[in-house]
Amino acid sequence: MITFESRGSFDNTERFLRRMRDLDIRNILESHGQAGVAALAAGTPTDSGLAASSWGYEVSGGGKSWTITWTNSDIERGFPVAIMLQYGHGTGTGGYVQGRDYINPAIRPIFDEIANSVWKEVTSA
Repeated sequence: MITFESRGSFDNTERFLRRMRDLDIRNILESHGQAGVAALAAGTPTDSGLAASSWGYEVSGGGKSWTITWTNSDIERGFPVAIMLQYGHGTGTGGYVQGRDYINPAIRPIFDEIANSVWKEVTSA
């Protein structure tokens, strides 16, 4: 037999649980979406500048699962230019252009900011 006995109030626990239930993750992600766009645009290698100016973001989800996705709408011959720049690509004459990791260094500080913002919300509840 297990017995549980408590004295005092659960007001603080109930208040914390209510705040966690009402935590607005969408708002946190939305607030960092444009910062990610700016960071990616600044880090994108430029020739014409089209790839750098083609970044956007989408926030989706609900309940327990949320996603922020950064997008780039610059497509050349059916292939995303941002991916060609990141990973490299073959040329029409049989050559190869080496990729350059510019996405990860640009977006990493934004990921850190998102984690810090969510943590701050959780711990201030």
